[in-house]
Amino acid sequence: MGDLAAVIRGLRDGGATEIFVLDGHGNQALVPHLMIPGAVYATGRPKQAPGGLWGLDNSFAGMVMLGFHAMNGTRDGVLHHTQSSRTENRYWYNGVESGELAQSAIIAGHYGVPTIMVAGDEATCREARKFFGNELVTVATKKGISREAAVLFPFDETRKALYEGAKKAVEVIPKCKPYKIDVPIKAKKEYLDLDPSLPKPKLITKEAVIEDVLKLLDL
Repeated sequence: MGDLAAVIRGLRDGGATEIFVLDGHGNQALVPHLMIPGAVYATGRPKQAPGGLWGLDNSFAGMVMLGFHAMNGTRDGVLHHTQSSRTENRYWYNGVESGELAQSAIIAGHYGVPTIMVAGDEATCREARKFFGNELVTVATKKGISREAAVLFPFDETRKALYEGAKKAVEVIPKCKPYKIDVPIKAKKEYLDLDPSLPKPKLITKEAVIEDVLKLLDL
């Protein structure tokens, strides 16, 4: 919540007039009494929406991804996973392996909304620049050692960086382009079947052609 507050303050001081916060955690992580003024907040489940980003439409000027993680299999990515670490999901779109950063950006791109800032560990920031280019703002709040180990930086330092990064993110909106991929999308998903009747987890591969970007996660 402290990181989120720093980003909201930075966006406001950068010139943003409306800020919409969508809680993307599975267990919902917003703490109501720690919500600062200057934004509206959506939390709780279910929040059903095509593509999973409830409330998003073409009226938004940019999208910030805060507290994100690298895609499954990133060795130095803290808590690296894509949708589910339990079943070890992996996704490919048009032959490109993609994590939750790309998935969210593709949905936003459908509405013409660019990704303007990504904050997470160093691996997450590296992945963001790979997919979205160097015009967006990235803020590393930790350095991954392994999936469950990291080098942490003091909150005073990271929250200052988040504030300054968010302030700059408003400035770079005109330079950031929506992330789009060709449709129809040739999609592939790998995951583990954890059926207890099996002698060991079974690796499953599914392939499909997705005609509608908003059904990206239906595979």
